[in-house]
Amino acid sequence: MQARLGLTTRIPIGSGADLAGARRRIRQIANELGFNLIQQTKLVTAASELARNTLVHGGGGHMDMTVLDDGRTRGLRLSCVDEGPGIQDIDLAMTDGYTTGQGLGLGLNGAKRLVQEFTLDSRPGQGTTVTITDWVSAPPFPHGE
Repeated sequence: MQARLGLTTRIPIGSGADLAGARRRIRQIANELGFNLIQQTKLVTAASELARNTLVHGGGGHMDMTVLDDGRTRGLRLSCVDEGPGIQDIDLAMTDGYTTGQGLGLGLNGAKRLVQEFTLDSRPGQGTTVTITDWVSAPPFPHGE
C-alpha cells in the first residue's frame, strides 16, 4: 500500500486479527512518509491502544487513516470510531494509571502523550471517536547550519 496524500483508508476493527492488520498498515504508511523508527513505534503503540479500546469497550468499529501534508511536512491522522456505550467519565478515563486491565496499560492519557495531537469525543450511549495526528519530525541540521 502506497501513501497517497489526502487519501482516507477505512480499516475495520472487529477482531484481534483486524488489530494486527491495522498495526502493520500504520507502520508501513508511517515508514513511507518518513517517520523514523522511534516515531513509528510511538504512533503504532498509541494507535494499537485506541484500536483495542474500540474493539473491547466499543464493541468494534473502524479506524480512518488519512495521509496529511501541511506544506512543511507530512503526517498521519488516525480516527478510531465506535458506536458503543461511550465513556461515562472522561476525566477518570484520562487519568494517569487508569486502566480497565485490558489494553497495553497506557490508557487514553498514555496514548495522548505518544502523539502530537489528540482529540476525544464521547457521549454516553452514542459511542466514541478518538483522533490522533502525528507529523514527521524534521531531521536535525548538521552543526554550523
